[in-house]
Amino acid sequence: MSELENLTPAEISRDRMRFTRNTASSRLAILAILFDVFFFVSIYKSDVGTYYYTILIGASIIYNLVFMLLTFLSSEGVKNYQTGYSYLMIALGVIQIVRIFIIPTDAHAAFVEDVQVMGDGQFLWCVVCLALSALCLFAGAVINLKKASALRSHIASLEASKA
Repeated sequence: MSELENLTPAEISRDRMRFTRNTASSRLAILAILFDVFFFVSIYKSDVGTYYYTILIGASIIYNLVFMLLTFLSSEGVKNYQTGYSYLMIALGVIQIVRIFIIPTDAHAAFVEDVQVMGDGQFLWCVVCLALSALCLFAGAVINLKKASALRSHIASLEASKA
């Protein structure tokens, strides 16, 4: 009689994790990139005088590239239940929240020749995009941490039963 015949449906589901990828966390990381793209397209398409022609926007462009690279790397890492990438996703999510208080908040409060640099609608859109990006990163990280822990304990129990 095979050892798999004695497993419960929950144990079989955990056993399948050894052979399948963590697509939920990976897809959430890709979705976080998409929300970041919506954010920076909204910012970079704005043209209110010379307000956006600063070193801060240059740094933001470089950060967006680094963010997308690290988030994509994380999406590949969490596919294989690697917990280190979950912590990277959490850090990137925190930075996304902090970014709300940099360009969008400053631009929303600024005026160029009596014209508001970022209107209420655009400000709300930017905040929502950054918040959703962070939320996707946090959710993907938590899902990966839980699944990786369950997989590790399942593998340990399989090895213990062999001994």
